[in-house]
This record gives sequence, C-alpha cells and structure tokens, in this order.
Amino acid sequence: MFKFLKRLEFALAATLLGLIVVLVFAAAVMRFFGHPLIWSVDLSQLLFIWLCFFGATKAMREKSHIGIDYLVRKLSRRHQFALECLISVVILVFLVLLAVEGYKLTMLNRQRLFGDSGLSYAWVTAAVPVGCAMIGAALIGNLIRAWPRRNDGHTLIYSRSEAETPARMEL
Repeated sequence: MFKFLKRLEFALAATLLGLIVVLVFAAAVMRFFGHPLIWSVDLSQLLFIWLCFFGATKAMREKSHIGIDYLVRKLSRRHQFALECLISVVILVFLVLLAVEGYKLTMLNRQRLFGDSGLSYAWVTAAVPVGCAMIGAALIGNLIRAWPRRNDGHTLIYSRSEAETPARMEL
C-alpha cells in the first residue's frame, strides 16, 4: 500500500510538472501570435502550489530536506534521536495549526474567483491543509520506521545517517 501511494504521489507530481510546462509554453507561443492565454498563467500558479506540497512531502519521506546540523552532529546518536523527536513534535503541532488555518482560509475563499480562470480560489488555498496532512503523514511514517531502531545508533527520523543510502524513486 505504501509503495502504491509513493508511486501515485510521484505520478501526480510528474503530471503537474508536465502540465505546468505545457501551459507556460502554450501561453508564450499564443502571446507571440497575439492571442494570449490569460487563464494559463493562473492555472500554472495553481498547479505549482500543489506541486510544491507534493515535493515537500517526498523530501520529508526521503529525508532530503536541507538542514544545518553542525551542532547536532556533536551530540551522541541517542541525543540526536531525542532532539529529532522533540523537533518532530514541534513540526507536527505547527502543521496541525497551519492545516486548521488553511482549512478556514479555504472555506472563506470558496466564492472568490482565481484570476481570469473562473476557478474557485479555494482550489489554491486547499493545497495548504492537504499538503500539511501529507507532510505530517510522511513525518509520522518516518517516526514509526525509526522508533524500533532508535538504539542502533544509525537510524534517525528525518536526518539521513551514514548507514542509509540515498533514496531512489522506484517505479
């Protein structure tokens, strides 16, 4: 089931990126010929915000977010794990708060139109609570995978250890 979700997420992100490229290219070509596609820019921005959350989720799951860990690496592995647990709780609380506020914003923007596209602006703001849920699920998944191996000295929650190989997308 987990591999299926990873593949579905990757397929959706790749599709969104492809659509963005096609829309921007079509808009440029049509503008050159004097027939601009005004709605294509709006739709590209809408797709881009969703793509950002898919990418952030993938990066969280694969422990690929950029981090500055100079001071953290000076701690023992046990203390590093404890610190990552604490930070994970803080991140999860932040994601919950952001998701709640994002949901409220989505409900407020149901009637507002997004640029010239005719779409509801709620499609843009809905990316925030959905994205926060996806990132939170990825972080919880990392916690669940790391917890049984917390004493091995190699497995961390969202920082790659030397024992872990770089993540690869399996199709």
